[in-house]
Amino acid sequence: MYHPTTRVLTVLELLQAHRQMSGPKLAERLEVDVRSVRRYIMMLQDLGIPIEAERGRYGTYRLMRGFKMPPMMFTEDEALALTLGLLAARRLGMTMAAPAVEGALAKIDRVLPEALRERVQALQETLILDSISSESYRSAPESSVVLTLSLATQQEKRVWMRYHSGQAEETERAVDPYGLIFHAGLWYTVGYCHLRQDLRMFRLDHLRRSIASMPGTWKVEVLLEMTLEEAERQVPPTMAMLEQIQGGVVLSCYTQDLSWMAHFLVNLRCSLIVYEPVERHEAMHRLAGEIIQLAKRSEKRSTHIE
Repeated sequence: MYHPTTRVLTVLELLQAHRQMSGPKLAERLEVDVRSVRRYIMMLQDLGIPIEAERGRYGTYRLMRGFKMPPMMFTEDEALALTLGLLAARRLGMTMAAPAVEGALAKIDRVLPEALRERVQALQETLILDSISSESYRSAPESSVVLTLSLATQQEKRVWMRYHSGQAEETERAVDPYGLIFHAGLWYTVGYCHLRQDLRMFRLDHLRRSIASMPGTWKVEVLLEMTLEEAERQVPPTMAMLEQIQGGVVLSCYTQDLSWMAHFLVNLRCSLIVYEPVERHEAMHRLAGEIIQLAKRSEKRSTHIE
């Protein structure tokens, strides 16, 4: 049995992660009754934690705005490893897992940057763990692949992938992912494949490099004259696929807003060559014209002030 202090601290972590929660919801997450939750809240208040209680049938508990515990920092791989471990503990049905898993997941959720938090939450909501066994673990896809597919599944987005099949055939295809599965030591995603016009299952270790963002109106392919390491620091893995070639890095993705993409490319501050679409050249010219006009306006204002 868990010591009551552990459950008290778990209540604090849940309130910090969710800002406010009802008594019944807290009781459900901790597997205790509502009376116990009220007792935990009173203990926290006695310790000087500013928790506000809203009475009534649908009342909630919430932390006073501005109250925060000191943060910890996790890398993407660390956050994925911790989340998977906790989800596995929950899946195994460990008798003491409920307060520990919920408290730890709440801690992770609270300290992650917003973008990474969304991806980890998507993983929690979409992943199915089956046949968990350390002896059967056979293949590990990149964490960015797992997180990106989880987010696409949660947000009902389409992804573009370059896939290397078991028959050594490499194809590019658009897929609507429905979920992730870990089975018999391998990772899979299941979804509707627009290339085959049917439901398909894909092994994640067969995905080549990373996953691009949701296909929109335009397919974009640009040569960035920089190293792969520099490109990976500036281009989010959920946005585009990067491929090192002679002379630079090819950025491939889809976008529904050529103007936004033009701004993004300019902000990379490197020499580049736009392969496609042709309309991207027009967007770049328009952006260049806007920048020139802003510069001229600034010069006139500066001269007028002098």
